[in-house]
Amino acid sequence: MQVISASRSEWIVPFTGLEPGQFRKLVRLVAQRGGGEIADGRPGRQWRLDLADRVLLVATYWRTNLTMRQIGPLFGVSHSAAHRVIDTIGPLLALAPVRKRRVDAVAIVDGTLVPTRDHRLAAPSKNYRYSANVQVAIDADTRLVIATGDPWPGNRNDCTVYRDCGIEEKISDRPVMADGGYQGNSNVNMPYRKPRDGTDLPEWKEELNAGHRKVRARVEHALARMKCWKILRDYRRAAITLGDTVSGIAHLHNILLAG
Repeated sequence: MQVISASRSEWIVPFTGLEPGQFRKLVRLVAQRGGGEIADGRPGRQWRLDLADRVLLVATYWRTNLTMRQIGPLFGVSHSAAHRVIDTIGPLLALAPVRKRRVDAVAIVDGTLVPTRDHRLAAPSKNYRYSANVQVAIDADTRLVIATGDPWPGNRNDCTVYRDCGIEEKISDRPVMADGGYQGNSNVNMPYRKPRDGTDLPEWKEELNAGHRKVRARVEHALARMKCWKILRDYRRAAITLGDTVSGIAHLHNILLAG
């Protein structure tokens, strides 16, 4: 017996965070990316759930972080079927590359730690848990996520992960702002550091640092909003799927923020 269905709009907001109109646009996008063709129409056993319900299942799983044995009965399918739905639909929700931008567009980048059960990727980090370091970049004006990087072990510094995870190439055409943890990356605009002799910074540098912090806080707010999808608080799936999940949640975050 199916408990949750996309045909009942009252279930969409509490289980996805999206308004029904936003959710319908998301389903149409997934259909354009080939979501309706996966398994449907092929010889063999067909999907029990239609495309809208499969998208709802993935969004619900990301939002609530229920186990497969919990989320399967909510949609009237087995836990293995729920797992297959997430594996096939999840990558189709990924964030699309930004094709156009303003000439003066500025990116803000920061890393966040995602607690990850798969120790093939995770490593003990400053939050005392096995985590992965994920880099996220947003547009400073619109606050929309414009790029995400491949996950790296959580004990790697942001300055190293930024260069190795692929996000540097994705935002190479923009001015980039970040905190002081990105030392060694010459293309990143960071706050002024205090002199090694312990003297105070000049007043004009302190004022620039204050303005830098005010703007840079926007990426912290974006990361906090992304973690409303609770799967980013305790990732139980295989590590190779984390990149697609973060990109998909960034896409949902943008849909919700853009209205």
